[in-house]
Amino acid sequence: MSRGFSRVVLVGNLGRDPEMRYSQNGTPITNFSLAVNRRRRGTDGNYVDETDWFRVTLFRNMAETSAEWLKKGSKVLVEGQLQIRTYTGQDGIERTSVDVNADNFMNLTPRDEMGGGGYQPQASGGYQQQSGGGRQGGYGDQPQGGGQGQPQQGNRPQQQRDADDFDDLDDVPF
Repeated sequence: MSRGFSRVVLVGNLGRDPEMRYSQNGTPITNFSLAVNRRRRGTDGNYVDETDWFRVTLFRNMAETSAEWLKKGSKVLVEGQLQIRTYTGQDGIERTSVDVNADNFMNLTPRDEMGGGGYQPQASGGYQQQSGGGRQGGYGDQPQGGGQGQPQQGNRPQQQRDADDFDDLDDVPF
């Protein structure tokens, strides 16, 4: 018998600041809520905005990086396994939670909106670390840039588009 496969890619905004904790064996774990907005046409022909909420969990290095670099309102891309669970709330009502155990994430918030720190491209095409230290969380938790003032071979800075630039899912570049 073959196994099933559950994979999801989400682009959205953090609904609250990330919360980091440690498991009993010392593994860092970070949780945050992710709001994914979409627009559809209503029955009257006008556009209606809808929001779906997901609970995202990151582990190990990604947990530490996300807790350091993300904050409420940050735009992120999250990739991982989808898990749907049902529970009974304190008020006795049965609820459903949609969780994502993330394998990868990418911070899509423009650098000028993030504040200090991180790597900034220079006019020569290299990277230089600003005061404040750290690095920007990236897809697959890979460091951004070459670290010694030179980009990694074949790694050129790209202009990132904001997810709001896309009116519908057919325009998303992945």
